[in-house]
Amino acid sequence: MKLENVLCILGCVGSTLALTTKELIKDMGIGWNLGNSLEACGDWINGSTVKDYETSWSNPETTEDMIKGVKSYGFNSVRVPVAWSNLMASDYTINPLLLARVKEVVNYVIKNDMYAILNIHWDNGWFEKFATEEKKSFQKYERIWEQITDYFKDFDEKLIFESLNEEGCWNDLWNRWSNAGNKSKAYGILNDMNKDFVNIVRNSGGNNAKRHLLLAGYCTDTDLTVDEAYVVPKDDRVMVSVHYYTPSTFTILEEDADWGKSAYTWGSDSEVDLLLNDFKKLKTRFVDKGIPVIIGEYGTVTKNKDMNSVYKFLRTVAETALANDMLPVLWDNGEHFDRKKLVFKDSKIGDIYKDISSKLVKSSGSSGKATNNDTTTTTTTKQEKCWSEPDYPCCKNTCEVLYTDDSEWGIENSQWCGIPASCAEVRKSKTSCPGYPDYPCCPNCDTVLTEEGKRWGVSNNAWCSIKNSC
Repeated sequence: MKLENVLCILGCVGSTLALTTKELIKDMGIGWNLGNSLEACGDWINGSTVKDYETSWSNPETTEDMIKGVKSYGFNSVRVPVAWSNLMASDYTINPLLLARVKEVVNYVIKNDMYAILNIHWDNGWFEKFATEEKKSFQKYERIWEQITDYFKDFDEKLIFESLNEEGCWNDLWNRWSNAGNKSKAYGILNDMNKDFVNIVRNSGGNNAKRHLLLAGYCTDTDLTVDEAYVVPKDDRVMVSVHYYTPSTFTILEEDADWGKSAYTWGSDSEVDLLLNDFKKLKTRFVDKGIPVIIGEYGTVTKNKDMNSVYKFLRTVAETALANDMLPVLWDNGEHFDRKKLVFKDSKIGDIYKDISSKLVKSSGSSGKATNNDTTTTTTTKQEKCWSEPDYPCCKNTCEVLYTDDSEWGIENSQWCGIPASCAEVRKSKTSCPGYPDYPCCPNCDTVLTEEGKRWGVSNNAWCSIKNSC
């Protein structure tokens, strides 16, 4: 085995981009937002480094352990919001250190066999200028995406580009409530932007010709996006993004405001019916016509809320999205997942996602990638019998538990298998690695290559075997 054979692993071409976008959505499972980190921005920030911005909204620097912690709850996709204007030059050149840092975080996701969604987020709100300085705004938008697409063009389909966040709407041009203004012009700007985005990506070389793309809906609002004024560019590898914070008096307001009274509970029959109807609209308008949908953000605050209502809302959104062949991506600005302790602050919320993910895996065979904290892999005895036979085979090349009921289950060859009793002994060994006498145990758990159930890393520029305890 030669190290140079896999020099492009962890960021370079790793597949043929063979999945259709519909298949991709299935494989993406459930998602989580890395909120209030790389998209942190503000003129008040007195910083000169990428770290100054990344930590300015009270979250710690992103680490690979954070991503692994999120994955342990069953998440298979991570949305990475970014404010590209931070430390940007006057000619819209993105700071190279920011590009490098974003790449580092994206690699944390991809090297752990998860999908990354990369966007332009709120970014200090400059998208408002499309209403008054359209030409200049398009120049900045195009310049940003030309740099991003070139920098990340060799990544495979594990990386998805998203055209923008939820700023694609202009109330000064058209007011949805009064219907005053020029609706056609307002929608036209976003439609042109999404079309421009697709063209930039497709013409930028590398894997971008076939990359899966996510297009922001109008205001990423359900009703505004299903409106016929919203036009999806003709491309067979695009998806549509909406956000779901309905009702906002429950999901956003922690206390009464001038625009609404904070709701303490959620989950009445009428509230659930509204949610189901909203998702039905999206399915009819897009999914049934072959255009996948991602719920790029959903969630709720927890302060001054009935926690049973919070649990019900989070579960209902996620399960309804999945039932309608959509991907739900939880918004988390630090509200839910503790990025220092690497656990959900409310264990019941963490359990919700473990449960959803495990059901997703079991119902789809192997397309979901739910995991738990035990990711042990080894080679078991070929002749070993175990409790699952003859109905299901015994796992022969893995001790990774993907689902637990009265027993422990893994997956091999795209089918369920029973975790054998010998795996208990393997877990007890903290320092051993599979018996390959020609290669030493790796000093860490960084997997570079998986081959026929065997996991390999690199130490001192030579191959090593990943320990069973990893």
